[in-house]
Amino acid sequence: MDISPESPACKPTPVRKRLQNRRACETFAFQHQGADFTMSTGCYPDGTIGEIFINAAHANSALDALASDAAIALSFALQHGADLPTMKLAMKRNSQGEPSSPIGAALDRLP
Repeated sequence: MDISPESPACKPTPVRKRLQNRRACETFAFQHQGADFTMSTGCYPDGTIGEIFINAAHANSALDALASDAAIALSFALQHGADLPTMKLAMKRNSQGEPSSPIGAALDRLP
């Protein structure tokens, strides 16, 4: 059996920390570059954010699909241990330091 550091057996497997079926949730609206969005966050019992849902005002539009899919990916990252402050810093920004995308704008509104 290969037990070298490069061996698949030695690599940690990410574990998803699922949220409870009933959990605290906060929903609020925001605007980004003239478009309206709604964001909901779900939390673990300790108050840590574990899921994010974002929808554009125009349901089923391309912008709505992109925002929703990106929020789902962020939720999975959070549930697998990604650090929210680090993800906030990684978002693209314009020359004034403002978020370039609705995802970055949504993350900026989180504590």
